[in-house]
Amino acid sequence: MKESIRESLSRHQPAVVKKAVASARARARSIGGAPRMLPSFLILGGQRCGTTSLYRYLCGHPDVSSALVKEVQYFTLNYARGPDWYRSNFPLLSEGAVSFDASPYYLFHPAAPQRAARLLPDVRLIALLRNPVDRAFSHYQHNVGLGVEELSFEEALDAEEGRLAGEEERLAGDPGYSSPAHRRYSYVARGRYEPQLARWVSSYGPEAVKVVVSEEFFADPEGTLDDIVDFLGLGSFRLDRYEAYTRRGKWEGPPMDDRVRGRLKGAFRESNEALEERLGRLMPW
Repeated sequence: MKESIRESLSRHQPAVVKKAVASARARARSIGGAPRMLPSFLILGGQRCGTTSLYRYLCGHPDVSSALVKEVQYFTLNYARGPDWYRSNFPLLSEGAVSFDASPYYLFHPAAPQRAARLLPDVRLIALLRNPVDRAFSHYQHNVGLGVEELSFEEALDAEEGRLAGEEERLAGDPGYSSPAHRRYSYVARGRYEPQLARWVSSYGPEAVKVVVSEEFFADPEGTLDDIVDFLGLGSFRLDRYEAYTRRGKWEGPPMDDRVRGRLKGAFRESNEALEERLGRLMPW
C-alpha cells in the first residue's frame, strides 16, 4: 500500500526540480533590477480545500499575473529570506497587472497573520473552508501519496496530539523555526477553522477576509468565482471550462471507516459551532 519516501521523491522528481528552478529564479531576480510588485491579495488556504483550482482560475483573469510558483510560502517557510526575495517572486511593476500569493499553510501558521500585516497591510484575503472531516482524510491521503505517512488513518489521529505537542508555540516564538510535523500531521488541528480565522481578522479586520465554503465552490465554480472577483475589485471574466485541479500526492486507498467519521464529527462539533457563530451562517456540513 505504501511506498518509501525515496520512491515518492523519485516519482515526483519533476515537481521537485520545478520548485528548485523557481527558487533559483527568485534569488537571481532579487539582486537589483527593475522594481517588482507585491501581491494585492492572498489565498490563505485551507489545505485540501480547493485552493489549487481557485489559483488556476484566477491566473486566467486578464488583469492578473501569477507569481513564479503557486505556493511562495514567504510568511511561513521562507520568512528569513526577507522582503526583497518575496518581491522577486512577482511581476514587474511596469507590467501593470495585479498578482497574488496562494499558500495554504498561511491560514494555519500562528505567526503568518502578523508577518503579513507588517508587509502587506492593505491586501484582501481569501480562505476556503471544506468539511473538516473530509479535509482531514484528504490530507491523510495526500501524505500517504507523498510517502510521508506510514500509519493508518486512525493511528495517525491517535498520534496527532503527541506529534504536534509544543510546535505551535515554537513557531510563534521563533521566526527561524520550521516544523514539518506541524505542516504534515495536523489532520484535526487544521480543521478547527475559527481560531485560525480569528488571528487573521485580528490583524486585518473582518472586512478584509472573504470566507468561501469549498463545497459551494465545487458545486458552482463559476458563480463562486464571480463573487470572489467582485470582492477583489477585479473586472468580471469567464473561463472556457472550470476543471477541478489538485496538487500531486493523493493516495487512492479505501474510503474512511464510518466509525472514524463519527469520531471526527464529534471532534469538530464545538469548533464548527464557533465558526458558524463567527460567520453568522450555518455550514452545509
